[in-house]
Amino acid sequence: MFKRTLLRQAQASRALFSVRSASTAPLAIRQPSQFQPQLLRPFARIPSARCYSTENKTETQTENGEKEQKDNGNESTGTADEQCQKELEEKKKEVIELKDKYVRSVADFLNLQERTKRDMENARNFAIQRFAVDLLESIDNFDRALLAVPKEKLNAPKTEENKDLLDLVDGLKMTQNILLNTLQKHGLERFDPGEPGEDGKPQKFDPKIHEATFMTKVEGKENGEIMYTQSKGFTLNGRVLRAAKVGVVKND
Repeated sequence: MFKRTLLRQAQASRALFSVRSASTAPLAIRQPSQFQPQLLRPFARIPSARCYSTENKTETQTENGEKEQKDNGNESTGTADEQCQKELEEKKKEVIELKDKYVRSVADFLNLQERTKRDMENARNFAIQRFAVDLLESIDNFDRALLAVPKEKLNAPKTEENKDLLDLVDGLKMTQNILLNTLQKHGLERFDPGEPGEDGKPQKFDPKIHEATFMTKVEGKENGEIMYTQSKGFTLNGRVLRAAKVGVVKND
């Protein structure tokens, strides 16, 4: 039985070999060795390739690659975040500096506006200061001219003898009043320290608006009261243009 099996296998292999050699090689170059039968070994093992599973390796490689990518991504993300944070801090500093410069420039501009406005007001209010100072002597001369006439003649009834004198005095007073009213429209005002104050009492000495030329004892008056007016004072828009020259009581 075993011999028959071997014989059949030999015949089948010889027939197969002859068919292949007849179809592929030409007759002229056929060699006799090609017609020799080749017996198959009955118990020969055909080598087989071993297959190994690559799923675990591919998964491991994929996981390692993902980890590396994540690490690289985290490193790049961390670096980008640090750079963004630094840029943000720099921009914040720039914004703070620009805001400080803006606030300072606005404050300087407002101060400049106020200063310019104040200078313009002062220039407008005190533009006639020098002119007013030159007029003070002329106004004082009106007072000197009126004081030169005795009160008895001024209070006497008007007759042909004193008519010219009284008319002259009235003309001087009228001219003086017109001049003072005109100057008052431009801010120049005169004040008399000899006049009683709002409470009806004599005015007290004030070094801001008065200039004491002498001090003396006067019975019945308090210290610091003004007892004599040598020349009246003038103010220009609230500023003392000339202090009044007065005599002050000093009983001590």
